[in-house]
Amino acid sequence: MVVGDLATTVDVIILGAGPGGYVAALRAAQLGKEVVLVDPGPPGGVCLIEGCIPAKALLNAADQVWQLAKLGEMGITAGEAQIDLKKMQAWKEGIVKRLSNGVRQLLDYRKVELVEGIGFFINENEVRVEAEYGTKRYLFEHCIIAVGAEPTPWPGLDFDNEHILTPSQALSLSELPESLAVIGADYIAAELATIYAKLGVDVRLLVPEGQHLLNEFDPTVGRQLQTRLKKLGVKIESKVADPAKAVEEAAQVIVSNGLTPRTGNLHLDEAGVNLNECGFIIVNDRMQTSNPAIYAVGDVTGEPALAMVAFKQGKVAAECIAGRPAQYAPQAVPRVAWTDPQVATVGLSAAEAEALGYKVMTGRFPLPANGRALTLNAGEGFVLTVADKDNEVLLGVTIVGAQADSLIGEAALALEMGATLTDLAETLHPHPSLGEALMESAEAALGLAVNIK
Repeated sequence: MVVGDLATTVDVIILGAGPGGYVAALRAAQLGKEVVLVDPGPPGGVCLIEGCIPAKALLNAADQVWQLAKLGEMGITAGEAQIDLKKMQAWKEGIVKRLSNGVRQLLDYRKVELVEGIGFFINENEVRVEAEYGTKRYLFEHCIIAVGAEPTPWPGLDFDNEHILTPSQALSLSELPESLAVIGADYIAAELATIYAKLGVDVRLLVPEGQHLLNEFDPTVGRQLQTRLKKLGVKIESKVADPAKAVEEAAQVIVSNGLTPRTGNLHLDEAGVNLNECGFIIVNDRMQTSNPAIYAVGDVTGEPALAMVAFKQGKVAAECIAGRPAQYAPQAVPRVAWTDPQVATVGLSAAEAEALGYKVMTGRFPLPANGRALTLNAGEGFVLTVADKDNEVLLGVTIVGAQADSLIGEAALALEMGATLTDLAETLHPHPSLGEALMESAEAALGLAVNIK
């Protein structure tokens, strides 16, 4: 970097140190660029600090509590669980701190300069960063915007961190409330309902009118999860016309209502960066904006708000800046809900494939017929494969059951490789294992299943 009288010149400046930003910084530095990474908080972003990692930690802790009640079936006697939420939160925060420190160490190793502050554009190739102890100006060759997005409140329910909570705020409660109302139909709402129901809280899940639980998955998934949540004690209210009115008497309310991009304070008009009608940054498959020197990655682009998407986009942007041929064009983007049971999908559902003109063939294998699932006391769920009837090429997979988050990776690889049902059916899987269910669902689609009628 060259420090001038007015501004510091830098190869790449990145606004936002979440999954897209810090990965882009690491890859750009790896490829020989001098990089400045700007964020007002610790590296890791919402996913690591407030969202994905905290949620999965609490889901695991809540499941341990829930599993205690099942130990008697295995001949194990244990006492009633005593929940210390403050200690649980401290354990969760320990994980977050360890991972965030790990990211910081990687940035230090790659000689990425981490600046705590808020950055915005003052022209097409210059950024001002406001920090606690003053401001800095950076003249950049390239910039990557990775500032993410923030929760959208429900009309009439503004977030206040006391009564009306964002999903992130709901993951940081220091005391268990007697009751909670969760408004939403996405995987985040379902996960939060799962956590607090397993911790013994009286939970209402309000699905707004016009939405269905887990809209982003195959319709059968939402129905099965709804049945399971009811078994956990969750009171589900569907087709709620006025959620704000429905929760007037609720002690605390969690709202999961999608995301709003954090573009309002970036002064993007000064940089010549265009937005779509929803306020997200428009990019091409190289993650380039309307200003060729400025790239954008992650939630701020309006792509699915998934960390893995941001990771990949960050790498693509950094590689393009370094002059390498790269593009963001995945064939398969898996989605997961860490509910009970877990839900994972990749590719097309049968309905989506038919709408695109495919002649569809499907195979379904129930997990109660899988030996490993039963030994894990996790016999609920199924694996559903969707393929093109003309050539048996795999089009999509849905998994409902234990460890679906890990199992869906094989299905994603199969889609990326253009695998057929026969490829899946002929691939040997360890026995007993949950992975066999994917193989057997492919056999079911081919009419060759031997372990189900």
